[in-house]
This record gives sequence, C-alpha cells and structure tokens, in this order.
Amino acid sequence: MEFSEKTIKIIIDEEKCNGCTTHACVAACKKYSRGILVLKEDGMPGVTDSPEELARKGTECLACEYECRFRGNSAITIEAPIEGLDDYRKKHGTA
Repeated sequence: MEFSEKTIKIIIDEEKCNGCTTHACVAACKKYSRGILVLKEDGMPGVTDSPEELARKGTECLACEYECRFRGNSAITIEAPIEGLDDYRKKHGTA
C-alpha cells in the first residue's frame, strides 16, 4: 500500500505488517501528526481520507517510519524527493 502527503510518499510493505503486535506506526501518527494512519479492521495500517485530504492534512513528520523501524517490523519506507538532487549528484560525481 502507498499514499502521498504534500511532498512525500509513504510505502507500507503489508507482508511485513503481518504479525506486528505494536502498531507503533499508528500510535506515532496519532501522537505526532494528525492521525491519518489508522488501524483497519484487518489489523493492518491504512488511511481512510481521500488523496486530497491526505495532501491537506499530512504534516510530513516521518514518525510512522521511525517508530515502525524501531518498535515495529520495519514495514514503512518514506520517499522524500528533493528537486535537483540528481543533477547535483551528477555534477559532483556522487550519482
């Protein structure tokens, strides 16, 4: 599953969520953000808002990824594209 906020994309590997007992990502989203990540009836994290609402409400706090990595099953990856980064890397030989 994946969804986007203002400028980031949150990717959740649901296979890694299986067997998670902490649901640390959902707790972190409630505590540090606006609670857009919720626990669905099937025990998996998810969202109920529309893409437009997610873009409006998302705070891009990154807490879900952090908490999942250290207290969950490392199922969340956040992509935060940086405009011009590829050109910068090529220019400086780090591509």
